[in-house]
Amino acid sequence: MAEEKTLTEEEQLQTTMGLIIHAGNAKAFAVEAVACAKDGKFAEADEKLHQADQELVESHNTQTGMLTQEAQGNHIKVTLLTVHSQDHLMNAITFIDLAKDLVDVYKKMAELSK
Repeated sequence: MAEEKTLTEEEQLQTTMGLIIHAGNAKAFAVEAVACAKDGKFAEADEKLHQADQELVESHNTQTGMLTQEAQGNHIKVTLLTVHSQDHLMNAITFIDLAKDLVDVYKKMAELSK
């Protein structure tokens, strides 16, 4: 049986904060994308959505690393901050999906008003 190794509090904190930061950045870029689309700046909106997706990938990678550590027996202590990080990720995913639809709606409205 493999020996279990728990992550240090510092390692857990760094990982959790990384997840929060990348998820927060992802959502912020998606919010900016909607604002750009609302102003008819569709190229900027698309770039913001691309940036949101990149941050989301980073956030997913961080989460995958956490899950991998857990699966390998390197358990983390579940704290309110850990739960908060997962909440940030899920909210970012949901908002990015919605933002993509909103940008598409603004593009269609702009086409129809020509």
